[in-house]
Amino acid sequence: MGQRKSYDKEFKQEVVKLIKEGNITVSSVAKDLDIPKTTITQWIKQDEKHKGNLRSEDDEIRKLKLKIADLEEENEILKKAAAIFIKQPK
Repeated sequence: MGQRKSYDKEFKQEVVKLIKEGNITVSSVAKDLDIPKTTITQWIKQDEKHKGNLRSEDDEIRKLKLKIADLEEENEILKKAAAIFIKQPK
């Protein structure tokens, strides 16, 4: 019995991307990389299944980055205001 191969996430994503964006068939990729067609088709199905989750995560990341930028700007304003109040004579 052959030993089962393990592929990392990045490799799987690259294979799926190759098939989806290129003019390459699952069969040709499977043959070139010596990976069973069923394995690659499973990767494609998993990719399509998780696409919705990735979009919502991307939206959340985008919102958090905007929030961070707003808070950093607010901190800079507060630092400048504090410096002005400290310099003013009593």
